[in-house]
Amino acid sequence: MKPINKIATATTPDGKELILTEHDGYYAISVDRIQLMTSREHESELELARIGCARIAHRRAPTVLIGGLGLGYTVRQALDMLRPDATVLVAELVPDIIRWNRDIVGELADHPMKDERCLVKRADVMDIIRKSDSAFDAILLDVDNGPEAMTTASNHALYGPQGLRACMRALHSRGCLSIWSDRLDGGYKRVLKRQGITARFFKVAAHKNAKALSRCIWVAAGDPKSLPSLEDPREQREAAETPAPPARRPRPDGRRKRK
Repeated sequence: MKPINKIATATTPDGKELILTEHDGYYAISVDRIQLMTSREHESELELARIGCARIAHRRAPTVLIGGLGLGYTVRQALDMLRPDATVLVAELVPDIIRWNRDIVGELADHPMKDERCLVKRADVMDIIRKSDSAFDAILLDVDNGPEAMTTASNHALYGPQGLRACMRALHSRGCLSIWSDRLDGGYKRVLKRQGITARFFKVAAHKNAKALSRCIWVAAGDPKSLPSLEDPREQREAAETPAPPARRPRPDGRRKRK
């Protein structure tokens, strides 16, 4: 068995140890033995950008805010979808993660930080959101393990009612908020509903060939027309969770049976 190699360590704002490891060519970032992300399973990070930028891919000069740099996959997918005149602002709170992307793992996602449309800022994404008013066409949040599994205490403000209202203010009238989560939890749906925010969710795969849809992307907007299309086959609506009644078989003579 090939060993797990510890490549680098850092400290989170809460004083926890953040570890970058490599195993058999794959990289992972963990905090307190909880794996936050890995290059082996990054399909859901790509889906966050695909879903979050679906409505603005051809919009002129779009501005996107991404909370959390991670291993760069969401940033790369957003850049690949957007026009040459786009601006992608990435807020990353831990400076070592920025350095790791620049010096160690940048090749994994084809060096998104080298794209001139990408601006990476060492900052708490919540601070940027609070200071912004109708500034973004899309906000993509991949901070912690989502709203239901927080490893950093400050993220409660981001995913709670006040954070949601701040996100809505920071978006253009046709903007959309997308949130990555490691699982689907009905509790967060109730939080969104209580704020009067129109929201949907997509269940997505953790890796490309996965059979199970084990991750969740929440999407929310002030204008329902800004949400991804209902025709998108990846969307998992509540109606889809209830099996449809079996179709009635026609009688041989083509007529329906009378009740």
